[in-house]
Amino acid sequence: MSENKTKPTEVSPAEFIASVEPERRRTEGRILLDLFAKTTGWTPRMWGPSIIGYGEYHYKYDSGREGDFMATGFSPRKAKLSVYILPGYQDYGSILARLGKHSLGKSCLYLNKLGDIDLDVLAELITAGITDLAKKYPVKAS
Repeated sequence: MSENKTKPTEVSPAEFIASVEPERRRTEGRILLDLFAKTTGWTPRMWGPSIIGYGEYHYKYDSGREGDFMATGFSPRKAKLSVYILPGYQDYGSILARLGKHSLGKSCLYLNKLGDIDLDVLAELITAGITDLAKKYPVKAS
């Protein structure tokens, strides 16, 4: 079985954010760095070259595949902000309806810019995602 390619690194999330282009994404990255830390109470760490993660859990699927992954996080990508807060098996429609302009992937939320959303609702969504994830897998602080 292949192992998870996205693993924790020793790169500082603050240093990574300082290198993000364009400037708008760097600013939004700093805002999200603070929002996730305040919401989770956890220390951020880099997962792979471009994802800032908070918390960690060990998963084991029925297929036998298992590994470790961040509980929540984000990546300030050039085209859109990618926010990893949806465990993928819950319906967050009532929260998402209040969030603002966004699009969804399987377990990822895409934002064009933070000005399009309500940051308090994003914090609520982060908390809901972690709470639901913890019902299925033990989640620990990073």
